[in-house]
Amino acid sequence: MAEHTHLKAENLFSCKGLTAVVTGGGTGIGLMQTLALVENGAKVFITSRNEEKLQDVAKKYSGDGTSRGQIIPVQGDISNKQGIEKLVKEITSQAKDGINVLFNNAGIAGEGSREGYSDVNAEDPNAYSQQLLKSEFKEWDDILHTNVAGQYFTAAAFIPLLNAGAKTNKGYASQIVNVSSISGLMKSASGGQFAYAASKAALVQMSKVMAREFLPLKLRVNQIAPGIYPSEMTAGESDESTHKSSLEDTEKGKGLPAGRPGKEEDMAAATLYLASYAGVFVNGQFIAPDGGATVATPSSI
Repeated sequence: MAEHTHLKAENLFSCKGLTAVVTGGGTGIGLMQTLALVENGAKVFITSRNEEKLQDVAKKYSGDGTSRGQIIPVQGDISNKQGIEKLVKEITSQAKDGINVLFNNAGIAGEGSREGYSDVNAEDPNAYSQQLLKSEFKEWDDILHTNVAGQYFTAAAFIPLLNAGAKTNKGYASQIVNVSSISGLMKSASGGQFAYAASKAALVQMSKVMAREFLPLKLRVNQIAPGIYPSEMTAGESDESTHKSSLEDTEKGKGLPAGRPGKEEDMAAATLYLASYAGVFVNGQFIAPDGGATVATPSSI
């Protein structure tokens, strides 16, 4: 009987020989993606502004580069060109053959209209107006600056490294995976987060534009739009030892069709589908691992 070993999961979803960059890779969804890649053989550069946290994540979770991949921490800030250029320069010096995939994950939230939003009387025009005006222009500027402009400039700066990676790995077409959110798809404000929702909707559209415009570069662009997952954004903190967050003692996610928030296995599955050799035929698409949220609630899907 003929064997089809190329169809085995261990080969299809392998990341051996691949080099990835995960911005915001030290906590939350970024850490989930990093661990998925490393456990399946990838070399992963993780970035954030917190160097101490990055170093500790690498110490705790990195492999030796043989049976498991490696984590290499690189401190940097994607909210300005100088910070992005620093990241690219440092990673270029350690990735002579380029990179294969960029996970554009770093992002922020936090706006004044969120506090007390669930308690405001939405039928009272004065009360609702005052609730929305708790937000500040500076909050909107910061959120759109990081979640949209930051992703754009990071993607643009890494194009040469992604192109180099494609030349040295003939079986893999390099790609950018933008991490948006179902907040950019839902017809709700995510508990008063109008700026955050707007920023993620912008990233959803920008990803589609990038996918089309980057075709001459033979550079793929896909996106993951997560639902509710444990992170510092949803849980408010992360464990100082593991750098992971938990939603176990909260009600978040329990109203979803899945009956729970997302787990790191759920994010790992979506990550590996796109990042591994299994996903090389996928371009211009998005995956929404959300426990059914966009099915149960009005959305643009």
